[in-house]
Amino acid sequence: MSEPKKKMGRPKEENPKSTKITIRVDNDTVDKIENYCKKNKLSKSELIRKLIEKL
Repeated sequence: MSEPKKKMGRPKEENPKSTKITIRVDNDTVDKIENYCKKNKLSKSELIRKLIEKL
């Protein structure tokens, strides 16, 4: 018999990030976040996740 076909596409994550949170911040805060992310080569999401883990 033939072997089962491999599934195409990206493999499923163990802990998928399916919940979206929206916040409002002033322009100064946006600038600080963007500058920090650019200097540290992080996405905004990665930065927020790292900060939350420190709680």
